[in-house]
Amino acid sequence: MQSRAVVAVVLLTLTLFVSPVAFAAPLSNDRNLSFNSKSLNWSGYAVLASSGSVTRATGSWTQPAVTCSGGSSYAAFWVGIDGANSGTVEQTGTLALCSGGLASYSAWYEFYPAASVTISGFAVNPGDAFSATTSYSGGVFTLTIQDGTTGQSFTKSGTVSGAARSSAECIAERPSIGGSITKLANFGTVSFTGCSATVGGTSAVFNVFSGNTAIDMVGRSGRLLAATSAMTSGAFTVTWKGSN
Repeated sequence: MQSRAVVAVVLLTLTLFVSPVAFAAPLSNDRNLSFNSKSLNWSGYAVLASSGSVTRATGSWTQPAVTCSGGSSYAAFWVGIDGANSGTVEQTGTLALCSGGLASYSAWYEFYPAASVTISGFAVNPGDAFSATTSYSGGVFTLTIQDGTTGQSFTKSGTVSGAARSSAECIAERPSIGGSITKLANFGTVSFTGCSATVGGTSAVFNVFSGNTAIDMVGRSGRLLAATSAMTSGAFTVTWKGSN
């Protein structure tokens, strides 16, 4: 098993905003915002690889119920390619939103830096078993998300200019709105299973690859917000520790 280590991801210099969330602005599940060898917005695992080598990422998770208090908070769970060490992300997953003390859930896809798109008519319920795949072939990315509990499935294809195809991920995230990182909703613990990738023509679970990297989410003060467990055979958990 790949030993657990949080490795700094080299990114372009990022300007992070602290202004209030602008709800009229589009929701974005951002690339990894590296911070003191951890991340301001991601928790989970990424496989770091050479540019142009990643052609597939897949994984499964059980949608957790969020506990809502005052204000708005968010928790997204997804599988994708890119973003750990590059400027684009091709991804699909689910979102839990707390607003006014009430929780709501949805499914989405995103070809970042374009904004996240909610999948119309795709119901998401706590306890549902989801799986997602992002694949690349012939210049086209194909995103598929399935709800194994209800039988729903959605697929979207698209192209992304400048996609590096240099990482694969299974991630819990607090997204951004209008350039501001949101508060992380209290999702308890989410379990990911079957996280695997195809890198340089080799298909295997994440922890087989030497570039397998655990990521913990922290606030600006360094406070731990979401902790990632060790991985065994492509399975791990992420546990909520704080909102911001």
